[in-house]
Amino acid sequence: MKDSRARIRRLSPGPIVALTALLLMALVLPAVLVWPRGTHPQPSPSGKIVPDTAAQPESVDSTKKAAPFKTVKVSVFLSSTGAIETLPLEDYVTGVVAAEMPPEFGHEALKAQAIAARTFIARRLLAKDTSGAPNGADVTDTVEHQVYLPLTAIRQQEQNPQRAEELASIRKAVRETKDIIMTYKGKPITAAFFSTSNGYTENSEDVWTASVPYLRSVPSPWDQRIAPRYKESITMKTAEVLDKLALKGEAVQAASGSGVFPEIKILSTTEGHRIKSIRIGDTVFKGTDLRQRLGLRSGEFTWVIRGEQMVITTYGNGHGVGMSQWGANGMAKEGYTATQILKHYYTGIHFAKASQLL
Repeated sequence: MKDSRARIRRLSPGPIVALTALLLMALVLPAVLVWPRGTHPQPSPSGKIVPDTAAQPESVDSTKKAAPFKTVKVSVFLSSTGAIETLPLEDYVTGVVAAEMPPEFGHEALKAQAIAARTFIARRLLAKDTSGAPNGADVTDTVEHQVYLPLTAIRQQEQNPQRAEELASIRKAVRETKDIIMTYKGKPITAAFFSTSNGYTENSEDVWTASVPYLRSVPSPWDQRIAPRYKESITMKTAEVLDKLALKGEAVQAASGSGVFPEIKILSTTEGHRIKSIRIGDTVFKGTDLRQRLGLRSGEFTWVIRGEQMVITTYGNGHGVGMSQWGANGMAKEGYTATQILKHYYTGIHFAKASQLL
């Protein structure tokens, strides 16, 4: 030790300065390498979402870190039998993904769906919200909450080799995201999702009542390119349309004019490019109300009247709020991670463990 100190004292000032600089670089460089960067995919001028190649996205693969895990149970009301099935949270999530998303979708899309499904039920459990679920259940197996495939059905389907392989991919997606949910300000979000966008998602207040900060309208250009039923036309009798809208009297007034159907005019549209308000004759409808009354797939639609028939063409499928499933599949096929998919469709969210909140 003495020899070493003696050698250091005899060094000239030049080498000491150089040595100090090297030590400072060694301390600073790791900090630079791990400096946090944003992970939200940014829209290009064309509207296409391009990934930030320099970003270091949060991992949503829970198999990489071992942590204490509390088993959470979910009680599901089975609408077909009236029975209640109680099972572990992760098994419930498997049943939801199996029922809600095609197994051939990209693996990262399946993982995103698993996290969304887990978040949806975690929010209800934390709030002790059993609305719409009879007989003391937490949730139903219907679209009112989340469609769910019972464990008995899954086991039966696994007897088929092809279906067993598909279910294995779903189980893998659930396993790799075990316990992970989305949060906003520390609480599980309302993880709304739907089938197919019209090119955009909707602001929550344009479909429901409240404005939710993480349910904002964002572009979703993938759906049009890959969703097989992105655009679909149906034909209805004009008398049927008027009957469903309770507008039979309007047809009598219009008969004295140029046609037998009252004038239709779009008054306003949403940020998500769907019809917000529309006037038919003298009556104004909300776009969401009109869609529900006529049973349309989407809130963006066009129409053509041909004699006593109306041809209505819809774009997309579903309410439009939250994650588009076909959009998620498109993102997965372009190389986006589940994290990037979810952060695109749910603005400003973070990730947490359900077992630490429930």
